[in-house]
Amino acid sequence: MRIHFTKMHGLGNDFMVIDAVRQDVHITSDMVQAWGDRHFGIGFDQLLIVEPPTRPEVSFRYRIFNADGDEVEQCGNGARCFAAFVAREGLTSSSVISVETAGGIIELHLQDDGMVRVNMGVPRLQPTDVPFKAENFQPLYRVTLDDDPEHSVELSAVSMGNPHAVLLVDDVDSGLVPVLGPLLESHEAFPARVNVGFLQIINRQVGRLRVYERGVGETLACGSGACAAMVAARLQNKLDTHATLQLNGGELTLSWAGEGHPVYMTGPATFVFDGTVDWEEGQDG
Repeated sequence: MRIHFTKMHGLGNDFMVIDAVRQDVHITSDMVQAWGDRHFGIGFDQLLIVEPPTRPEVSFRYRIFNADGDEVEQCGNGARCFAAFVAREGLTSSSVISVETAGGIIELHLQDDGMVRVNMGVPRLQPTDVPFKAENFQPLYRVTLDDDPEHSVELSAVSMGNPHAVLLVDDVDSGLVPVLGPLLESHEAFPARVNVGFLQIINRQVGRLRVYERGVGETLACGSGACAAMVAARLQNKLDTHATLQLNGGELTLSWAGEGHPVYMTGPATFVFDGTVDWEEGQDG
């Protein structure tokens, strides 16, 4: 099976994008892991699949696979690349694109300046929706690490269609990310594992963010993670309604009017190259 693909990135969060509207493609976990390998494959954080819709009110179905082969619910940086890809490929002529994901319906806006604005939907804050093991919603939860009551952290738990834990820290470069990221990603309090964001507040309009992504590790940027961080900071009255988050790969503009309202994210989508890959049935990576 020969498959045409496009390599893209959103602020360094990189993707292999496959058009499954005009190609007959059947993705397996083995394929994702082999292609995602940065030494022996194409290399990416996530594989994005463009499929025909299964619902009449949307234009496409958007599927996301992490490099470890697991299918996940949402990817904000990928959503911007998705919009730019379907426009470039002539799969749509609309500047407003509604797509279905495993985490719900999102709306993508192609702007005249080349940026993509994404309506990421209303954040879900109830613990059962994240999912997170807690009885009731709180802006902050205390989570014990390593079964040691004295070794604990405070975090917010937010779903942007996928699960996020957000910690406010004094300095994102202090060394916490590689230590706490893996511990929290697979913590028992998060039954579906979790993406872990570390947010440093610079002022009420600016923050710095690093994200340890579920099934990937730390990435240069995470769009849904930036949205979750915006929500967590607003719940604690640390950021204004409109703010810029600085990630290692660049900047995203976020806005959130508060509970019951959607989060909007604006940023770039960049094409890197087009290619083809061959896959034999039964191939072992």
